Amino acid sequence: MSGAFTKEQDDDELREELPDRPISPHRNLVTPEGLAQIEAELTRLQAELDAAQQGDDKHALARVTRDLRYWSARRASAELIHKIADVGQVRFGHRVVVEDETGKRRSYRLVGEDEADPSKGLIPYVAPLAEALMGKGVGESAEVGSHSATIVEIA
Repeated sequence: MSGAFTKEQDDDELREELPDRPISPHRNLVTPEGLAQIEAELTRLQAELDAAQQGDDKHALARVTRDLRYWSARRASAELIHKIADVGQVRFGHRVVVEDETGKRRSYRLVGEDEADPSKGLIPYVAPLAEALMGKGVGESAEVGSHSATIVEIA
């Protein structure tokens, strides 16, 4: 039997290349905080890359290289949007307080996709709720699925 069918590949010979992380087809709008997060991530990953190269850690190299490609592309396509001072209508970067049908109030800030964190009230501007709120003013309602919420504050 041929040795090609029986020899296990030595881990030292392993050349990993992970598939690229998917990049959103939407515009890469970012707040100043979002841009700072991207730049911090690039700095962190560069340090990880240096450590992986020094330690000859091929698994870490593959992961960090893939993540650097993603964050470099996101930095290159970032469109910095400063908060719009006019709060007459919901826009990117605004914080919006809504009240649902039960009277419960929730606060959301419309941000870029990479900085979104729903647990902190940061929702991406392309989320259905954000799209339903965009362009509306205080007192107007936004419908998402079978739910409705009224805008009570824009900041």
